[in-house]
Amino acid sequence: MGQRADIKVTTSPWGPEDELGALNHLTPAKSAAVLARVDGTRSYDLSIDYFVGMPSFQAAGDPGYQIFMSHTPEGTVVDNLNGVGEARNRHVCYSGDVVFMYTHTGTHIDALNHFGVDGQIYNNFKADEHLGSRGWVKGGAEVIPPIITRGILLDIAKSKGVDCLPDSYAITVEDCQKALADAGLTLEPGDVAFVRTGRMRYWPEGSKVLGNPPGLGLEAANWLTGQGISAIAADQECVEVGPSQHEDNWLPGHCHFLAEAGVPMIELANLEELSRDDISEFCLIAAPIRLRGASGSPLRPIAMPLRDN
Repeated sequence: MGQRADIKVTTSPWGPEDELGALNHLTPAKSAAVLARVDGTRSYDLSIDYFVGMPSFQAAGDPGYQIFMSHTPEGTVVDNLNGVGEARNRHVCYSGDVVFMYTHTGTHIDALNHFGVDGQIYNNFKADEHLGSRGWVKGGAEVIPPIITRGILLDIAKSKGVDCLPDSYAITVEDCQKALADAGLTLEPGDVAFVRTGRMRYWPEGSKVLGNPPGLGLEAANWLTGQGISAIAADQECVEVGPSQHEDNWLPGHCHFLAEAGVPMIELANLEELSRDDISEFCLIAAPIRLRGASGSPLRPIAMPLRDN
């Protein structure tokens, strides 16, 4: 390692109560301009499905995804928990289920309260003032608005002529610039940048999808946020390269994007079909479940190709 990240929490230029950070770059005009160019004949679901045994981040003790049924048609007849009797319960087939999971499982978005520095999150909200017994009262997933904007695919793996980047490969500024040049595109304020490493081609083989991820180096992360992006996304579990290259921070990319730049992070996006079909520019429509105070939330990003201007 040797080098330090030296990341500090940033005060929002949008005011002392701002909880959106770079999502402020999303404007009605930007959304309308993108929607006006949509090719509605095709759409791409960038999310992955949830199932028992799915790969998920559990290295820090968080639980894996679980689903179980709380009501079944035959069980309802036997239990009669609704009190309506056997005849009506045999007539009406009732099923219900319960889900239990870490909020950073599957395709999801990291809220700005997910990572901070020295007891503070983006815009100087403090743990001892803004963290309650059931979650943060600032910067949580519930404040993230529907994201309707231009998505740009930085297909780093394809740009380098490989199926998947090597383990722990640190994506550089030059890699990002070359991928954009290959696509003939530039980033604009309000865009969401999607970084493809190729890891998702192995889904759901957990040993190949998770661990020692290729991802953005800190210099590339700084360059991308400098372009005015509203959010960052990748096809692996943490967007950034792992393990950390910095002695003072075990996830410097998270601290930069969330605490320093105010840029939410979308993780485990499935970018394989976009890459296959050479779709580098698209309309992105995505919204998380509004989990109040949560540090992350499941997300279902939909991409629709854009017609030329």
